[in-house]
Amino acid sequence: MKILFIHGLASSGAYRMASTLRILFKESEVIAPDVPIEPDEALALLQGICRDEQPDLIVGHSLGGYWAQKLRGFRKILINPELHVSRFLRQRIGTMEYLSPRRDGALSFEITGEICDGYEALEQTEFDGLTPEEIALTTGVFADRDELVDCREEFEGIYPGRAHIFPGGHFPNFNQIKQHIFPIIGQTIKE
Repeated sequence: MKILFIHGLASSGAYRMASTLRILFKESEVIAPDVPIEPDEALALLQGICRDEQPDLIVGHSLGGYWAQKLRGFRKILINPELHVSRFLRQRIGTMEYLSPRRDGALSFEITGEICDGYEALEQTEFDGLTPEEIALTTGVFADRDELVDCREEFEGIYPGRAHIFPGGHFPNFNQIKQHIFPIIGQTIKE
């Protein structure tokens, strides 16, 4: 099985959730790219990976959940997804440090108004093309104490019956992933 993991803001393919997926899904290939902050570059990269690799499952965390949601035709799990990236980023304009190492060695990145505008433009068509089949391919997993993002109610309105809750915060640790998210992923794969 091939899993595409899409990390969140200020992170990288080396984020601990990618490592956790590799441990829990030993027989699977986990593809975990460093996603650029620029929206057009990020979308092109992820669409290219999906086209070339044809993953069996996409797992996206936070901003990665936003991207996973946009990749139509693939089974996907959105963990604590941010569905309003432009609004979230506008509160953080400026330089941010990466929280996990990037392959290119970059230590920080810049959030600009132009980047926020790019996300806002993409959000205008965020839920276009949602057929019943596409809705059935999408599962949301939400922390009951997420300190950064709360899009569960909106997700449930768009993807009825497709949300799960787990005890924890925005950044689930290994035990939370193993005990609560791993079984949901396993169930989703079998659907």
